[in-house]
Amino acid sequence: MNKPRCGWCVGDPLYEAYHDKEWGVPVYDDKTLFEFLILETFQAGLSWITILRKRDNFREAFDHFNYKKISKYNQDKIEALLQNEGIIRNKLKVNATVTNAQAFMKIQDEFGTFSKYIWGFVDAKPIKNSLENYRNAPASTELSSKISKDLKKRGFKFVGPTVVYAHMQATGMVNDHEVSCFRYKEV
Repeated sequence: MNKPRCGWCVGDPLYEAYHDKEWGVPVYDDKTLFEFLILETFQAGLSWITILRKRDNFREAFDHFNYKKISKYNQDKIEALLQNEGIIRNKLKVNATVTNAQAFMKIQDEFGTFSKYIWGFVDAKPIKNSLENYRNAPASTELSSKISKDLKKRGFKFVGPTVVYAHMQATGMVNDHEVSCFRYKEV
């Protein structure tokens, strides 16, 4: 029997698996938070399913999102990434990944973990919305704008309010599952 899901994922097995197991589940692990942040920056202007289909390629290309390694990428590595047909080959986004890895580690130095920093914006508790239809979810909020400004101030690139809000949804900082979705009460 099919479980009631958020309308945006229905009909695609990869989307449904992502929705059922990951989307909206609170993430406190820095490595996973970094992975989602980078994937969200690459998603800007594209559909999320495009990124999901290339996720394994991204993991392989970017050393399994090891931000310490990524922070040290040189021009040769960047050029190799730009030739990798398995990922989104956007020069600005690839370069931003290196910059963001460096900024990510600076936040870790200041706060102990990136998780402490990012979850501090919601007092370490997910915001639970009550959406009847996923189409009514905002693209950004006052809070995602605030976080975006702070991240940019700290040197991050491609982290506008929409990217930040998508990151908040993906990592469970906000629960935007439809109230009729079986995951709404679970996360």
